Amino acid sequence: MADIRTINESISVAPQITPDDIAAIKAAGFKAIVNNRPDDEEGGQPEGDAIRTVAEAAGLSYAAIPITHAGFSHPQIDAMTQVLVTTDGPVLAYCRSGTRSCNLWALAAAKAGRDPELLVGQARAAGYDLSGMRPTLDALAGGQ
Repeated sequence: MADIRTINESISVAPQITPDDIAAIKAAGFKAIVNNRPDDEEGGQPEGDAIRTVAEAAGLSYAAIPITHAGFSHPQIDAMTQVLVTTDGPVLAYCRSGTRSCNLWALAAAKAGRDPELLVGQARAAGYDLSGMRPTLDALAGGQ
């Protein structure tokens, strides 16, 4: 199974998962899967719809919020927030390495008013460096 890294009680991130990982993801207690990877980003990567089909059959919700080289947008941030606030239990977000998923979570949490210092610390504990995003996190959190 993929290298799942827990950020906090609500969210974990991982590199690319496969349909074969879904049973273990469900057994680990996750309630939703967020795909932050565009289809066809890399040859041989599983299609999002294949993962969606297995996830939904297993009783997990699934959302596709692909993040491309164009970066992050407010609609993507808002979509991630929606998943996090409407899911009754932990969410697993994935992309190629887990970094985009971690970044999108942090942007959504900051926009919701969470303390950027806390977000940076939680990401660091999971192995992700948000220092380059800190000004954006501060701006989003200060906009509340």
